Amino acid sequence: MSTEKSIESSKAPEPVGLYPHARRVGNLLFLSGVGPRERGTKKIPGVELDENGNITSYDIAAQCHSVFRNIKYILEDSGSSWDKIVDVQVFLTNMKDDFKIYNALWAEYFAENPPCRTTIEINCLPTPIAIELKVIATID
Repeated sequence: MSTEKSIESSKAPEPVGLYPHARRVGNLLFLSGVGPRERGTKKIPGVELDENGNITSYDIAAQCHSVFRNIKYILEDSGSSWDKIVDVQVFLTNMKDDFKIYNALWAEYFAENPPCRTTIEINCLPTPIAIELKVIATID
């Protein structure tokens, strides 16, 4: 019997493309990229846009808190939990300005038994956000 299963969260923001919030394979849970948007709206915490949809200002701390909250929602709706995260890929659009704040918040959220992490700067993400996380966790 296959243990592979797609998972949709009822609390995390709707995906911007054709992909599930997560996919379980055996005792591993692979989350699709998670950003800071809020469910049921295009609103992005900490982001101000002009009339053309361009970013005029953003608050990386607000985005980090929202991303971490969305990840927690997906993990819980999947039957896993925050402490079962084993690996994280972090995508930042402005490493120079945002890494210090993001890194400090990471230390708060992962004070106990932090997972492996890779942080990469990229030039843009599919929506006007400054951070996205790709997470792998275990699940019983």
